[in-house]
Amino acid sequence: MAGPMLLRSLLSSTSRKSLSSHLAPLPRLCRRFSSGPAAAAASASTDPGAYLDPGRLRNVAVIAHVDHGKTTLMDRLLRQCGADIPHERAMDSISLERERGITIASKVTSISWKENELNMVDTPGHADFGGEVERVVGMVEGAVLVVDAGEGPLAQTKFVLAKALKYGLRPLLLLNKVDRPSVSEERCNEVESLVFDLFANLGATEEQLDFPVLYASAKEGWASSTFTKDPPADAKNMSQLLDTIVRHVPSPKANLDGPFQMLVSMMEKDFYLGRILTGRVSSGIVRVGDKIHGLRSNESGIEKIEEGKVVKLMKKKGTSMILIDSAGAGDIISMAGLGSPSIGHTVANTEVLTALPTVELDPPTISMTFGVNDSPLAGRDGTHLTGGKIGDRLMAEAETNLAINVLPSIADSFEVQGRGELQLGILIENMRREGFELSVSPPKVMYKVENGQRLEPIEEVTIEVNDEHVGLVMEALSHRRAEVADMGPVPGNVGRTRLSLTCPSS
Repeated sequence: MAGPMLLRSLLSSTSRKSLSSHLAPLPRLCRRFSSGPAAAAASASTDPGAYLDPGRLRNVAVIAHVDHGKTTLMDRLLRQCGADIPHERAMDSISLERERGITIASKVTSISWKENELNMVDTPGHADFGGEVERVVGMVEGAVLVVDAGEGPLAQTKFVLAKALKYGLRPLLLLNKVDRPSVSEERCNEVESLVFDLFANLGATEEQLDFPVLYASAKEGWASSTFTKDPPADAKNMSQLLDTIVRHVPSPKANLDGPFQMLVSMMEKDFYLGRILTGRVSSGIVRVGDKIHGLRSNESGIEKIEEGKVVKLMKKKGTSMILIDSAGAGDIISMAGLGSPSIGHTVANTEVLTALPTVELDPPTISMTFGVNDSPLAGRDGTHLTGGKIGDRLMAEAETNLAINVLPSIADSFEVQGRGELQLGILIENMRREGFELSVSPPKVMYKVENGQRLEPIEEVTIEVNDEHVGLVMEALSHRRAEVADMGPVPGNVGRTRLSLTCPSS
């Protein structure tokens, strides 16, 4: 028996030696990303502490009117920087977004470009989802304003630009869809002057008025600093846009030596990790395992919500989430470890006892009453039928979507306040797909009283119509108390007129 025993011990010792020689210690995962083999080799030889340098960060939001090409532009930027895109409109991760072709929720991703890291935020372009824009503009220093070169700036362009300018962002103008036959250089100059007037009317500073202009076709995947419809083959890419972002948008003002503080701007729930809180690190450095707590400010002062430790630190890279060891001030990251803090709360080191200022949101304008389905056909479609389950689902929605308010009403019903019918319609459709049955009231306008006056929400209405129908449309709208603000031909469309009116929401 000594022979086999000796052989087994020799084999086990040699296998242990070979394993130890192959399993070299794993390098610490740092937050720098590379866009190719040469960059990977360079990053491997760099000092691991260098990735916390805020000077190489750029935080940028992509803002525009609905259907002017934001999400397609994000696809091209991701592809340019080496990300693997599973499908077109890769940032639209919600099924309803892909079905309807609109962006509903803001998303953050990061791309690497020439030793810099760009945190890009894709925002919705519809006024009903304005709360998504408001809560993320505080995370960035710059904005890419995408304007359709054929249509020019529209109502939602004005809304998102006003929010960006209010927070002091450095915008740059991207005239998209210049490859269309109806778009000429004269038309681009006209749109540029319209956008400049819009900046001036919204109170832009001299620094903000000095914005660079680029011409692009997001669909074909190129951007140029000069007007062209067909750039040379070697310039058919997004390099000029990425270079302009790095050059024009300032890096975040960050204090790495202070204590860690982060304002939560987005929140999602994971089956394994619990709450994943996303935000921009305001100061300090955070590492996995650090003790942190959640804070919120209320009427009586600063309230401590929960204490815990950082279980996971994550960062969106392209279309995938990667784990990181640490992150510094100025960066946009996601973390898991706390179960109570929500959007608008502050996450900080345990010695910090002050909360960061929260973002002010515009108030809701319409409301609907959600209740139990009490029709004769109740119980045939859904599985969640009780008022308690409907209430829990609505409260969960209000926690992640700050633009919606939920107030308990009478007899297992809830008053849901929002920005518009589309926003509430998306909520109803999501609940229906999740197996909820509910009854909803018609939407009604919310009034408010200021200085003894009763105020109602007023909307800006834009209508494009054939010339022969202008009289009928104006007559129909005059019965709804609409007033014409502007009227003119649609550029590039003969026989079409664009009407801009103001009209009460009711």
